[in-house]
Amino acid sequence: MNASPVRYRITHRTHYRYSESVAVCQNQLRMQPSTRPGLTCHKSDISVTPKPETVTEHIDYFNNRVYSFAIETPHKELTAVAKSEVTVDPPKLISDESEIAWENIARDKGNLRTFAQRFVDEFRFDSPRIQRDFAYADYAKQSFTPNRGIVESTLDLTKRLNKDFLYDTTVTDVNTSTSEAFRLRAGVCQDFAHVQIACLRSIGLPSRYVSGYLRTVPRQGEARKIGADESHAWLSVYCGEKIGWLDCDPTNACLCGTDHIAICVGRDYGDVSPMRGVILGGGRTSLTVNVDVEPSP
Repeated sequence: MNASPVRYRITHRTHYRYSESVAVCQNQLRMQPSTRPGLTCHKSDISVTPKPETVTEHIDYFNNRVYSFAIETPHKELTAVAKSEVTVDPPKLISDESEIAWENIARDKGNLRTFAQRFVDEFRFDSPRIQRDFAYADYAKQSFTPNRGIVESTLDLTKRLNKDFLYDTTVTDVNTSTSEAFRLRAGVCQDFAHVQIACLRSIGLPSRYVSGYLRTVPRQGEARKIGADESHAWLSVYCGEKIGWLDCDPTNACLCGTDHIAICVGRDYGDVSPMRGVILGGGRTSLTVNVDVEPSP
């Protein structure tokens, strides 16, 4: 794991092609990073073709940057390109003294007094795509044994989920429910994150969904492939005031480091989908997405 901050240039290109003209489209993009603990956004901008008639920007409830636009002229292609430059800090070292038993976090529910603490508390509960259940709690408690440390338990669950679940792009889609992915024991990064969040919330632990990018490192002797980096998803679990939010990646069975670049956080995928909207017309649609994550001097 890299022990020094890493600066990146990121390009995220989304291209839609339609079989028939689109008369009107309205979209929201969540592709721009916000400065958060562990990540500094130096600059970020979005370009859309055809040029929109209206553009607005705002910060949502979860401190995500939202770019909204409307195109009211007929078009058969749409391209949105987000370019950003960020620095990712290495995660803080966790000492034995700062780690506490997971039950202490679970018991804090209802005793939170400041706004920041109440905001943490919101991530204990059900969200549109993730509902707590005894089945998730039973699965989680194989890792969260009595008086075990919150970090140790979380990492054990992360690795066990990776071992028990098959990464398979053919068995789920963006609308697959968390319960179905749990039943199948298969899916993609979105499903892995949703299932682990469901397990954590089902035993009372605050956890949130994170969308972003995973820097890919070419094998020795291979050139880096432009556009080969991935949109990715993982999760954060709250580990108390001394540690704060801990990011972990069940798809790769690890805690997150400087190769993970967070863009948005929310309760589940529905809060952070990179592009959403409505169109009038269009016929059949084809979509191409390319992401390039390049270390910057």
